[in-house]
Amino acid sequence: MQKRDKLRLQRKVSRVRKNIFGTADKPRLTVFRSLNHIYAQLVDDSANRTLASASSKCKEIAEELGKTKSKTEKSKIVGKLLSSKAVEVKVSTVIFDRGRYAYHGRVKALADGAREGGLKF
Repeated sequence: MQKRDKLRLQRKVSRVRKNIFGTADKPRLTVFRSLNHIYAQLVDDSANRTLASASSKCKEIAEELGKTKSKTEKSKIVGKLLSSKAVEVKVSTVIFDRGRYAYHGRVKALADGAREGGLKF
């Protein structure tokens, strides 16, 4: 990736992140989307630590992911897994950080899956 492309991506991320800050009570739900997988985590920015994480590579949902055909359906399952892990950590509300991605497709499916699992945005 060329230097100007990296700078453009950093500007996109900083534009979204300048107003978002996660705490222990209301952590930040971050999303990273690669070509084949999707990753999500709950981050407490005040303590600089990750509270819970889930991805489409998790062995816990491998069987369920094998039955799905689209990456959007897989993203929804990852959102449900993350919300169940959030309940274990006693987190019910989060701040959604979409990063540099548009709230559309796989990112939206992950958010919908997390809402179905019980997280409030």
